[in-house]
Amino acid sequence: MRPATHLRQDLLAWYDRHARDLPWRRHPSPYHVLLSELMCQQTRVDTVLPYFAKFTERWPRLEDLAAATEQDVVDAWAGLGYYRRARFLHRAAKAAVARGGLPANVPALRELPGIGPYTAGAIGSIAFGIPTPLVDGNVERVLSRLDDRDADPRSGPGKKALWTRAEQLVSPERPGDSNQALMELGALVCTPKRPSCERCPWTADCAGKHRAESLPRKAPKKPPTRIREVAALVRDGDRFLLARRKPGGLLGGLWEPPRASPEEGESLELAAVRAIREGVGLDARVVGALGAITHVFSHRHLTLELFEVLAEPGEPVAGTYAEARYAEPAEVALSRLGEKAVSAAKQAQPSVLLAADPSRAEYTPDVETR
Repeated sequence: MRPATHLRQDLLAWYDRHARDLPWRRHPSPYHVLLSELMCQQTRVDTVLPYFAKFTERWPRLEDLAAATEQDVVDAWAGLGYYRRARFLHRAAKAAVARGGLPANVPALRELPGIGPYTAGAIGSIAFGIPTPLVDGNVERVLSRLDDRDADPRSGPGKKALWTRAEQLVSPERPGDSNQALMELGALVCTPKRPSCERCPWTADCAGKHRAESLPRKAPKKPPTRIREVAALVRDGDRFLLARRKPGGLLGGLWEPPRASPEEGESLELAAVRAIREGVGLDARVVGALGAITHVFSHRHLTLELFEVLAEPGEPVAGTYAEARYAEPAEVALSRLGEKAVSAAKQAQPSVLLAADPSRAEYTPDVETR
């Protein structure tokens, strides 16, 4: 394999010819790099583009974003998923503005909320021209194949070796371009499945191309914990009774149909009634079952049982939630789980009620069932 200097030269020549024209590359200000890197984590670039445009139009400067409320930022993020990124973005903006702006050195960048070694390396190299490496999923894959590495990139030794190798490949003259070129190579050519080795500037040097699809080699993940919850779908024409979760936690600040975990010995139907009573302060009764949906979080596999519920007349009052109201789904920042639940409810027809005795504590309204 040729020296790192030659690899850098070939990679940058490839990047100069094939780099995508992306808005944050046209004006790589520290704020634009921060925003784009957090948005692009675990999300396709095509999905990010309209969100980047929306954010930079609404909050053109870092100071504007820092002055917004966290809820405004989370609401604007709706649909991108992984909402912790939105909260970290807002907190990092506030902390950076308090310091006078995003700092121009990697250790200080690492002190900001939610800024890990990858994001600090991206901001440092792309925005400030600091010759510092970065390793994301794309870079991990490219370098594992280039050197035919068997080590798990998530292990301590494997991770250290990848960062050392990435540091060797950073161009002192064009650090931001060489880091972006590595990521671009992984996104466009050295893809997880069916990599286009014939289009790769390093194909003659790649020691692992004979088994590219099997690299990087990762230890199996621990199976996710399986949990079961219920969601209560209350309709009013095109509107649903929706509730906003309190700040903090995985889906903090996002909207969803009220949901609850069944208690020991409690039927799913009574859990759905309790989700309405405790969540939004209304009595209710179950009309019918709508089936179930599944949703996978990083360490949990959720089965969400959906029930059509009729609530008593009146305005909801937030109980276990921060806020509740009747709204069309497009009017609020629904979580991805909430979107799936509402979409399934729109398509489903209630089955025969599985709940037992209606003489239990369910609400029996004196209005017509819709």
